[in-house]
Amino acid sequence: MAFESLSDKLQNVFKNLRGKGRLSEADVKASLKEVKMALLEADVSFKVVKQFIKAVEERAIGADVMNSLTPGQQVIKIVHEELIRLMGSETTELKLNSSGITVLMMMGLQGAGKTTTAAKLAGKLKAKGKRPLLAACDVYRPAAIKQLQVNGEKQGVEVFTMGENQKPVNIARGAYEHARKNGFNVVILDTAGRLHIDEDMMKELQEIRENVPIDQTLLTVDAMTGQDAVNVATAFEEKIGIDGVILTKLDGDTRGGAALSIKAVTGKPILFVGMGEKLSDLEQFYPDRMASRILGMGDVLTLIEKAQENVDEEKAKAMTQKLKKAQFGFDDYLESMNQMKKMGGLSSVLAMLPGLGSQMKGIEDAIDEKKMARTEAIILSMTPKERSNPEILNPSRKHRIAKGAGVDIAEVNRLVKQFEQMRKMMKQMPGMMGGGKFGKRGRLKFPF
Repeated sequence: MAFESLSDKLQNVFKNLRGKGRLSEADVKASLKEVKMALLEADVSFKVVKQFIKAVEERAIGADVMNSLTPGQQVIKIVHEELIRLMGSETTELKLNSSGITVLMMMGLQGAGKTTTAAKLAGKLKAKGKRPLLAACDVYRPAAIKQLQVNGEKQGVEVFTMGENQKPVNIARGAYEHARKNGFNVVILDTAGRLHIDEDMMKELQEIRENVPIDQTLLTVDAMTGQDAVNVATAFEEKIGIDGVILTKLDGDTRGGAALSIKAVTGKPILFVGMGEKLSDLEQFYPDRMASRILGMGDVLTLIEKAQENVDEEKAKAMTQKLKKAQFGFDDYLESMNQMKKMGGLSSVLAMLPGLGSQMKGIEDAIDEKKMARTEAIILSMTPKERSNPEILNPSRKHRIAKGAGVDIAEVNRLVKQFEQMRKMMKQMPGMMGGGKFGKRGRLKFPF
């Protein structure tokens, strides 16, 4: 999970701060020393960490904080605000021309996920009413063109290609002409990457930029490379110039140093983050929401958006009523798992709910996609009566179910325990349950 390691360490620091009735200057400095170590271990640039800690310390060691009734909370508030400032303060939108064609040039090293991200972006723009065209300009990497065509087909977006024997600049020009003649209003150029930055790659990108009216240059960097991602961004900015960054594989990086360093070092905004392998897993980057996630404050706004996009409201209402009447069974559990899988998985959903991170331990693997098939097999090995009334599952029934599903009895016991934990947690969620996804004042309801 993104930022998991950093988030855990910061929450431990702040737990100690909250427990103090009064804070001395020494308390603040000791806490910030731990924050500094946590950020460095998260692979945040040393220069960025130094500036960040200095800014927080200057604000935290002031009369307003020291004399406050809740000094610990005040320090946390300052850290939150400085994290937002560090990542860019305002959300930066992708700039698209209101009329004519917008040309976006995707850049990045091999393995950063550039081709997949190009298709994800095309799908996102199509959903907003644009007519995007993907252009296969990577003529070097084996199967790069085929990969773009497959992903483009999944997104329902046309892919322009001239084969592997053409110069990338000619393909880019051809794509622009094709878009102009056929009514496309966005062209996304998937350019070639390299294993490392070299002059040939940079010359190729410069040549495309000189011969095609590029509106935005978007750099794709792998969040899991940490400090190297920042170095790559700096090099591309110096050689070509970048308008924005797309950070991929953030869901697989428990440290998150790249997300916290790129804007501060390059001055260029993060536009989107890749939070999964599915073609829908590209999220707009919101500095304030990301800062809240890092500090364990949740991200309810993003969760609401995901629920609106992925959850059937009628099914949500029906399931909520079943929970209220204690009729929630294994069929509903299976449906809820499928709903949460669409939203990125249980760990992703719980990470966005304030204060529920600690409840996630022990049940987050309940919706591991690799285990979904086995979980489904266990549930389908139950009789309809057993699925509706989990309370009747005695040892002999569990043995029969395990045999039918081809699993060990321990797996059946584990699933039953996870089911009970999940049902209990869903009932306990304060203000979350109700007749739909939103309650009074627009509060989120549990999405299944």
